[in-house]
Amino acid sequence: MSALLDSEPNEPASEKERRGIQSIEAGGQLLLALGTHGRPMPLRELARAADMAPGKAHPYLVSFSKLGLVTQESSTGYYWLGPTAMQLGLVTLRMLNPVREGTPFAEDLARATGHSVALSVWGNQGPTVVFLFEAIYPLHVNMRTGTVMSLAGTATGRLFAAYLPAKLIEESMLEDSRRLGPDIAPPTDPENLQKLVLEVRKHGLSRSVNNPTPGVCSFAAPVFDYSGNIVMGITLMGRSSSFDASWDGPQAKAVKACASEVSKRLGNQSSRAT
Repeated sequence: MSALLDSEPNEPASEKERRGIQSIEAGGQLLLALGTHGRPMPLRELARAADMAPGKAHPYLVSFSKLGLVTQESSTGYYWLGPTAMQLGLVTLRMLNPVREGTPFAEDLARATGHSVALSVWGNQGPTVVFLFEAIYPLHVNMRTGTVMSLAGTATGRLFAAYLPAKLIEESMLEDSRRLGPDIAPPTDPENLQKLVLEVRKHGLSRSVNNPTPGVCSFAAPVFDYSGNIVMGITLMGRSSSFDASWDGPQAKAVKACASEVSKRLGNQSSRAT
């Protein structure tokens, strides 16, 4: 009976479920403004960013200060995120899983393009495929879940080579040749590898055109975490006949945008890929 009294008589159930507390939503704009600007802000500027009058903003900031969500610098009077907000952020970051966060985006990318999409992470033996969405057409590539990709010989491998520490890559290159053999992972001249790495960093993407698999092209884009480290690669693959392999083509833009969105989900503010 009380539930009926608390709601409007003719209010749809969906509206009742979505209805929140407007004052909390309004005050939350102040926290969002601090997070967006990424620096301490004076009251007037902060209120303006949250689209409210300073006199209205101040009581919210007092309450947020009591909860530790906001702190006020004694020397300037500027407001900044408080210890509670920082702690909540750290807890969220620790719980984030790149593969879990990236899987829905990768699935959407595969559905939108019709091409294959793979998620890869750095494993004990190198870049390892952990998820694969198949193309809507037969695509014959030597890639399955669990496949360890060649560092120099694949777009996925070169992506990690471009953004991981050089010492780690040097050691892994030696292991790469021993593990895969000279046919799959032929010795790579250091100068040539450096050119490939610089190309990846320049475009924020790694590309393969009819190599190592004839008739197949691919782009691989990096996913970065909140600290700017590469944590995953997203690779888009398709037949050369239906895949635009130009650096500024729709396939390149699509996979890059996908990786950028996942990076944002992981707390990355300014992706090194852009």
